[in-house]
Amino acid sequence: MDAIVFGATGFVGRSLVAELLGRGQQVAAVVRNDTLTPWLTDQGVDTGKLVIVTADITRPLTGLPDVRDVYNTAGRYAFGLEVQEARASNVFGALNVLEWAATLPKLRRLVHVSGYRVSGSSGQPDYARLGAYEASKCEGDFAVRARARELDVPLTIANPSSVIGPGQYIGPATLIENLWNGRLPALPGGPDVFVPIVTVGYFARFLAEVPASPPGEHYWVLDDTTPLLPELIKTIADHTGVRPPRRFVPVGLLRRLPRKLTGADPETLSFLSADRYPTASAAAFAATVGLEMPLAADALRIWADDLVAARFGAASPSMRPYGFHSVAGTRTWVTGERDRPAHVLLHGLPMNADLWAPLAARLTSPVLAPDLPGLGRSAASSRPVHEWLADLMSPVRTRPALVAHSMACGPAVRFAAEHPERISKLVLLSPSFLQAPSSRLTRSRIAVPMMRRMSASRLSGTLGLPEVPEVASAAADLRRPGVARRVVAALRRDYAERERSRSLLARVNIPVEIIVGADDPLAVEVDNPVNEIAGAGHYPQLTHPAQVARHLGVVCD
Repeated sequence: MDAIVFGATGFVGRSLVAELLGRGQQVAAVVRNDTLTPWLTDQGVDTGKLVIVTADITRPLTGLPDVRDVYNTAGRYAFGLEVQEARASNVFGALNVLEWAATLPKLRRLVHVSGYRVSGSSGQPDYARLGAYEASKCEGDFAVRARARELDVPLTIANPSSVIGPGQYIGPATLIENLWNGRLPALPGGPDVFVPIVTVGYFARFLAEVPASPPGEHYWVLDDTTPLLPELIKTIADHTGVRPPRRFVPVGLLRRLPRKLTGADPETLSFLSADRYPTASAAAFAATVGLEMPLAADALRIWADDLVAARFGAASPSMRPYGFHSVAGTRTWVTGERDRPAHVLLHGLPMNADLWAPLAARLTSPVLAPDLPGLGRSAASSRPVHEWLADLMSPVRTRPALVAHSMACGPAVRFAAEHPERISKLVLLSPSFLQAPSSRLTRSRIAVPMMRRMSASRLSGTLGLPEVPEVASAAADLRRPGVARRVVAALRRDYAERERSRSLLARVNIPVEIIVGADDPLAVEVDNPVNEIAGAGHYPQLTHPAQVARHLGVVCD
């Protein structure tokens, strides 16, 4: 084998395995349970040269394949660990890997992943002051260096900063999650706090190059151009359309305040410093092998999209591609194909674009599905929805079918009446302006404060839907500041525009199709074709996506 990777199912380890396999190397991946192979398959990585090995680094290692390069990316990255638990992986586990590597007859390099704040430490760290995670990393770093010298093991230590990318939900991700959910009234630390980042893709490529480099050098791998923490948070806030905090809480005060009040884990506070790190050797090495870091601000924006799409680890992204874009001057969450969609899908209330995931999975052609302004993950807009829709459609180079659900049907009808040349047909699912008014979402027991506290199960019951991920996604958005209030306001606007929407429907001169559930029929007669779906209610795209897909055209069985 060319290489073995310990900790291969971890955030860094799996990306390293993917990088090595992509270079044609034969790779042994050490795991406890094989969640790696499905992940690699999802990433489109050829696993033909992958060997899965089951082992536990907290025990002496035997019976592993002979390899040239050894990577130890294993370890416990978590706060609140017990000391014994942290030392088992971060100290004794690291030493077990080193002791085994020392027995390899053709070992070229042992690459040990340490940490940017712990490398070069000496002696026994203060576990009470630092906490189990950081103290165990310090102890492990010192122990590995010392033992490698004793055994004459060719060692390179890589010290990454906060590694970011899809699947990373700890570290700075916690701050971003609080920012997103309106729970970050002030920034911890001061205006000079430096929390450096490095992308997981860059770090994996860096690690892959290390074994061929001259021995004896250790590397701090981080982006020196990472914005200071206030600017970092502002970059993400501007990208996602939320308001950044402008006040600070000093670290000393945070240490004295109860954790229940601050929400800050005491172990994370030592990372809030203005310290800088010796990155010159890593930068020089990267230059010799042709590695270039992505711009920090761009990397942060992409990561923010990933975090929001995955609900900070609580869900899997339902549709791709995804991300925030500027539409009519407001930050808008957009999924799917922006330029050449076959269907543009507009969700109703109180949902978001995830509503369309079961239907989109059954269509063979690309879709464009945004969160409407002020709803779901999109920021509020001062412009009316039909103007926002016109700007959303401006990059579209096809004549897609415009498919709208419930409350979104009114703006869709107006767009179709004003811009018939832009779309091929109009499909209205459960158009609210043609149905009997519903008070399900405006009754006093589900007023705005109650809506913000709704769980996924309670929202499912209110809407008469099964507990599916799409409802959980909507419930998560309703808990964000302002969203529930804007849902109620949108309902009221929809009721006020009912007659106008009916009048505009008669003026639309492109094909119009209406789809309703048999249990949620129209209350107004229309001249347009109406298709009823047996057993469906107000959300047929969720409960009967295959039937809806058949009405839209070519489908994938």
